[in-house]
Amino acid sequence: MAVVDVLNSKAEKVSQADLIDAIFNIDVKSNVLHEVVKMQLASRRAGSASVKHRSDVRGSGGKLFRQKGTGRARRGDIKAPLLRGGGSVFGPDPRSYAYRVPKKVRKLALKMALSSKLKANNIVVVDKIEMDKIKTKAFVELMEALNTNNALIVTDKKNENLERSARNVPGVKVLRVEGLNVYDILKYENLVLTEPSIKGIEGRLLV
Repeated sequence: MAVVDVLNSKAEKVSQADLIDAIFNIDVKSNVLHEVVKMQLASRRAGSASVKHRSDVRGSGGKLFRQKGTGRARRGDIKAPLLRGGGSVFGPDPRSYAYRVPKKVRKLALKMALSSKLKANNIVVVDKIEMDKIKTKAFVELMEALNTNNALIVTDKKNENLERSARNVPGVKVLRVEGLNVYDILKYENLVLTEPSIKGIEGRLLV
């Protein structure tokens, strides 16, 4: 079981916290992480590309000219795909790119992502993050005190002052435990956990 220092908002050590090996100290397999990240990114794709087919184009349904006797190729209405402004034949339609990998694989990948941060010594645990009001400057000063940038901050519950203070700071994201995911853990260099959020992570991954 790994033991890490718990810091306060001034980066002073106030206690220690235990990180369970079953979550924070397992073998990391890149193929598992890759599969889950690929799933997450596929689910985020808009899939909204669309064209108008022959039935969607506005125009007369009448035949342009008679079938025989003109010497020209036979032709239907003005919405034919071969004519300018006509409908598309094989263009894209709105679709979903989302797919799911097994729940056990998703949970395993989350454990591996957390373990990779601990092995790289990129986890910072703070006792709490409290902000009296929404103020970006105060949040930046907090991050400077912790000597941390490019970080994902995980909280145990909704903290609107923190979330709104951090949203304009580049390279920083605030997530609650229930929204913790593999892609965001790997995207940011550092992982900042509030001490209560560790219990939330354990409750989510040890069931």
